[in-house]
Amino acid sequence: MTRADVHAPVVSIAGGAVSGSTTDGISAFLGIPYAAPPVGPDAFAAPKPAPSWDGVRDATAYGPTAPQAPYPAPIAALLDNVIVDGDDYLNLNVWTPDPGGAGLPVMVWIHGGAFTRGSNRITMYAGDTFARDGVVCVGINYRLGTPGFASVAGAPENRGLLDQIAALRWVRENISAFGGDPDNITVFGESAGAMSVASLLSSPRADGLFGRAIMESGNGNAAADPADARKVTDRLAALLRVDATADALGQVSGDELLKAQTQVALELMLAPDPQVWGESIVKVGLGIMSQFPVIDGDVLTARPVDAIGAGTSASVPLLAGWNADEFRFFMVATGGASAVTEEGASAMLGSTDGGAAFLRNRLDAGVSPGDALSEALSRAAFSGPTTTIAEVRGSAQGERAATHLYEFGYESPQGDIRAGHAVEIPFVFDHLDEAHALVGPEPDQRIADDMHATWVRFATSGDPGWSPYASGGEIRRFD
Repeated sequence: MTRADVHAPVVSIAGGAVSGSTTDGISAFLGIPYAAPPVGPDAFAAPKPAPSWDGVRDATAYGPTAPQAPYPAPIAALLDNVIVDGDDYLNLNVWTPDPGGAGLPVMVWIHGGAFTRGSNRITMYAGDTFARDGVVCVGINYRLGTPGFASVAGAPENRGLLDQIAALRWVRENISAFGGDPDNITVFGESAGAMSVASLLSSPRADGLFGRAIMESGNGNAAADPADARKVTDRLAALLRVDATADALGQVSGDELLKAQTQVALELMLAPDPQVWGESIVKVGLGIMSQFPVIDGDVLTARPVDAIGAGTSASVPLLAGWNADEFRFFMVATGGASAVTEEGASAMLGSTDGGAAFLRNRLDAGVSPGDALSEALSRAAFSGPTTTIAEVRGSAQGERAATHLYEFGYESPQGDIRAGHAVEIPFVFDHLDEAHALVGPEPDQRIADDMHATWVRFATSGDPGWSPYASGGEIRRFD
């Protein structure tokens, strides 16, 4: 049973004072705005500073979430999500064991959701467990979908990444008021959040904003060619019967924008033709993502993996990994795996590097087409590209910080998803009590103890507890 303390902690930050709540010695400050509401003429603008306020702002309840559509039924049954409307959704939450202290390590969580869904208010993401173990934990929101990542004429690219950078800048400037050390910040994320971490590692705009990084189930390939990204926006605008400009799209209602965005994603999934959508959209998105970061020469000067290989963030220690059966979540949860034929598997895999030979070997070994495709796509989208990041960081010239790799192998009992995408998150947060349905009715607390302690140890010291990866080197397995 938790215990709510009598006093309400008050902290003074750049915009004014905020009042939080304390439970079992952990203070939480929720829904703090780090940027101005991105609405009206600012819907497609770079983030602007949050307005200051007089008096003490209540920070005892979560703030609103970025506009988004609910998950489709098969996914919604497995993944939790919360959608709360409100303009002030560029907000963050802070959990701290000692708001009057100093020098505590800081972790900043970037949620996943294919760049179109998710928020910082999902209970599984609460940072109280990290605070319990001596870390100041921050969870952020950022613009999603069309407002965050569509390439739009008259608007800066990568607005969602710019939001993340603004949040990290806010953390650097304000976290000492919560007991955190601004020179010891670890950014960590899962799925689109991990792809965001790769983008931040490669972005000159994020240089110096964090000292360590963790990528869970991401890759360094998630960057579109601007011309390809504009094809997606053009189709969106055609559905809405408006010009593909910031001014025109900014006047479309949120509901209509989300409806068109969902339609575009469905069209791409059903017919992923590179001639229609562009090679980078189809190859990187794998039919799952239609909007994601863009190589704009400013926020992203190259694909993240290429910039990282060239030496960007060379001094930042990195912990990165994947789940052993990533794509089973996408293939099995939707019922698609059982319908896959050999021809369909080959077509869906497309020109993925080395994928055709891998797929053929698995089929020849007697693996069903659906299972073989899941294995091939897991390798192509997650384990392969993550290993590549470790290899390019280790092989480039000059002194490099260590890269540590892991694989998560706990098998979910839900629908034969096994160690599928997103299963690891509640283990990392040590929130099996608030976990999504993927962990099943009796998740193994020992794995949560191990993973959570590893993440805390890495954020504190930069060493997760095993040797750095070199080509063919150690990969720690959690199972």
